Amino acid sequence: MTNDPADLTSADYLGGAREMRAAGRPYLAHLLAEEAAQRTTDPATAHSIRAQFPDPTTRKD
Repeated sequence: MTNDPADLTSADYLGGAREMRAAGRPYLAHLLAEEAAQRTTDPATAHSIRAQFPDPTTRKD
């Protein structure tokens, strides 16, 4: 484990997002997944990450 957030990888953030989703914290999971997506160089992978962790505050009317 690192003490410097700059050393965290996309996989680290994605793992955290999965943990937060399992813990019932969907908004925190979304934020961590968004950071993972931003750190990913492949646009298709970033899109997939965002699709797995949508913003729970966005209303679908």
